[in-house]
Formats: sequence, C-alpha cells, structure tokens
Amino acid sequence: MSLSADHISRAQAAFLGLAIGDALGATTEFMTPNEIKSRHGVHKAICGGGWLNLKAGFVTDDTEMSLAIADAILASGVWSQKEIADNFVTWMKSKPIDIGSTVRKGIRTYMTKGILGMPRNDWDAGNGAAMRMAPVALYTVGDEALFRRCTLEQAHLTHNHPLSDAGTLCVGEMVQAAILGADRFQLHECTRRLTDEFPNFKFHNYKGNASGYIVDTLQTVFHYLFSTATFEECLIGIVNQGGDADTTGAIAGMIAGAFYGMDAIPKHWKKKLNKQVRHEVTVAGERLIHLSPLATRPQ
Repeated sequence: MSLSADHISRAQAAFLGLAIGDALGATTEFMTPNEIKSRHGVHKAICGGGWLNLKAGFVTDDTEMSLAIADAILASGVWSQKEIADNFVTWMKSKPIDIGSTVRKGIRTYMTKGILGMPRNDWDAGNGAAMRMAPVALYTVGDEALFRRCTLEQAHLTHNHPLSDAGTLCVGEMVQAAILGADRFQLHECTRRLTDEFPNFKFHNYKGNASGYIVDTLQTVFHYLFSTATFEECLIGIVNQGGDADTTGAIAGMIAGAFYGMDAIPKHWKKKLNKQVRHEVTVAGERLIHLSPLATRPQ
C-alpha cells in the first residue's frame, strides 16, 4: 500500500477532529449532564465559555500539546523524545490556559532533573498521553514497531501506567486503522484486543462516567463512537456527557475524523474553530503523514 490522497485527507481530518472536539468539549468540561441540559439544552455549538472562559473556537492543552509534538517532529523530520520534551517545556513556560497536574509534574521533572521518562506510578492512569496521539499516529503509520516505541516515549514523558499505556496505544491504533480504511467492525476489533487484556475498559454497559481516568475516558469515547452514525452525532453525545469533555471530545474527534473523513466534519464547526489552529492542524496532518513509513518506504 502506498500513500494516497484519501490517506492524506483522513490524516488531516484526524488532527482537525482533535481540535474541534477539544474546542467543543471545553464548554462543558467538569459539568454534569443535568447541568449541561439546564444551561445549554443540547450543547452542539463551538461557543467558548466553560470553566476556562475560552473565546469561541479556541482550544486547550489537548490540541496545544499535540501541536508541540508535531512541531518537534516537523522541525527536524525525525522523532526525538528530547525535542518533544523541550517543546513541552516551552509550552508550559508560555503559561497555557490549562495544564493537568500529572503533565506539569512530568515536565517539571524533565526541567529540573533532565529525566526523559517518568518512572511507573500508580497515580498516572490519566488520559493526558492519549489526548495527544494524533501526531504520533500520523508520523508512524506503516511501521508497528516505530509506532509502539514513539507512543510509549511520548506517553512516559508525563504518564507511566499500564492502563495509560494500553489505552494510548489503542487510540493510536484506531486512528491508523481508520486512515487506512478500516470499517466499523475493524475498529471494534481494536477495542476488543484492549478489553481482552484489560477488562476494565469494557464499555457495553456504559455507566456514564467521563472523568480524566483513562478507563472512564475511553469507555465514553468507545460508547459514543459505536452507538452513533456520524462524526457530529458522536461528538455531540460525548461533550454532553460532561466530565473531562475537552479530552473525551479530542480523542473521539481524532478517531472519528479519520474514520468518517474530512467531508463529514460539519462546515460550521470548521468555520468556528480558530483560524490559526485550523491552519496549523491541517498543515501538520499532511506533513506528518508524508514523513510516515507509509509514504517513505520503497514500493
């Protein structure tokens, strides 16, 4: 298989979907479904606000950290865990509007001790590594060993826990499978492999928890991904669940974007997303997949 126009478009849709899910979900982050219903009815507009009081179309750490990874790769054309860590430091020093405690701890550890990779920690089973998987998935598509190495290297800069590792790998696998044309059953097979090894992630009896715990996050993403029929339905369902809605939205957006494709992303959401962010993610999506083994290996 060689790189096609469809692969490029789906790669761009994955990164754009991440940013749109982030911007849409930021409005309802930390709210309950009842609070969302009382305030918004059904939340389905990129309108900003939320606890961060964002301007409409602006994004949070999910997109910003993903772009930090993308920028590190694109600056040199190769993977460098240190360059990614350096970009994370630059990002944190810019005083971002939001940064998770586990992420902050990992970046500060690198700053003060020069350690590339946190030790295993039972408290690191959050979703902060999975939320920034789009650039990793795009850059490594076509090489399973490279994908696994890069995924765990970027994850362990801040998160090191078996559940975080497994969930983050699964998200990347789903993005790559969707870019390569997987159908719904093939995507579901990715989740089945995850739940066979870690039954915690089973989502068929979804309980409605949408916290920052990686299990809650992916149960929410998988439930809505497989119980809806469009990109729009999927993201609306997820962000109206509240909780860590910017990150559940971002993760669902990258998978659903790759799966449904660019034309399935509502035009009004694309238009409302901050123009600079929209430009950066779509350009990065194309450039990253052009560097991937899918594009560069001999045919």
